[in-house]
Amino acid sequence: MKSSEQAYLELCTKILETGTKKEDRTGTGTYSIFGHQMRFNLQEGFPLLTTKKVPFRLVASELLWFIKGDTNIRYLLENNNNIWNEWAFEKWVVSEDYTGPDMTNFGLRSQQDAGFNQQYQEQMEIFKEKILNDDEFATKYGDLGAVYGKQWRDWKTSSGQSIDQLKQVIEAIQKNPDSRRHIVSAWNPEDVPNMALPPCHTLFQFYVEEGRLSCQLYQRSGDVFLGVPFNIASYALLTSLIAHECGLEPGEFILTLGDAHIYTNHVEQVKKQLARKLRPLPQLSINKNKKSIFDFELMDFDLQGYDPHPSIKAPIAV
Repeated sequence: MKSSEQAYLELCTKILETGTKKEDRTGTGTYSIFGHQMRFNLQEGFPLLTTKKVPFRLVASELLWFIKGDTNIRYLLENNNNIWNEWAFEKWVVSEDYTGPDMTNFGLRSQQDAGFNQQYQEQMEIFKEKILNDDEFATKYGDLGAVYGKQWRDWKTSSGQSIDQLKQVIEAIQKNPDSRRHIVSAWNPEDVPNMALPPCHTLFQFYVEEGRLSCQLYQRSGDVFLGVPFNIASYALLTSLIAHECGLEPGEFILTLGDAHIYTNHVEQVKKQLARKLRPLPQLSINKNKKSIFDFELMDFDLQGYDPHPSIKAPIAV
């Protein structure tokens, strides 16, 4: 088995060398391959990249947001997490309530026009302030629809009932560890049209072997430079938390990607990262006094020995 980070870096190299140039919904363009799998041994260390700094606090607060079943970005903003802002912001700037400068195609324009970028940043700050301080505004424009947390914790059935998939899968792991049905799905075809962003990480499955809990995620679409490092760390953390609750050790995290792509405006950043040397993986420490994953807060996680290379900034494609 390759070291955790080496597997990721080899994926980056493969896409740069063999990826097909494709257009995409954002208008940015990508280099893409279809079908790729990486395996991460969680016994070797926590798989947070060392060739660039990945903010663990943002990974953890987003995962807690999912676990809570929340779909409103207010919780994220309260924890200084801005990774979902653009999708909520877009809903506001296309509405009749918005009266500021034209924000059409703000994702690309903010990268290409310094004057527009200043306007965009000003409007984003107004938006964030309203989300944090105006309950009615937050309800209307902060909610992203039936995204991950909703599907994990409150999947609606055709009869109007609710399924807490996450709670059920934990109970199933505890009662019947050898089952082949330890599955949580975020891909609900009925709800996809009402989501700000249809789930990229669509389905995950747990597997118990010799006292260890492993997880495999199928991800339909992976932004390899910005998104995939977060996804790896997030599901490694989720696996570790569920293993803790179930009295198991973390095993492997396996990531299976559908469309794995590098955006055309991330190529130079990827090359810079590939030129860096690997450093030792950090170790994850979890508050042992808490048992249920539904009780954890940010203060209950500690990442020890994380000494990465500096972060590498890149624009997000919306």
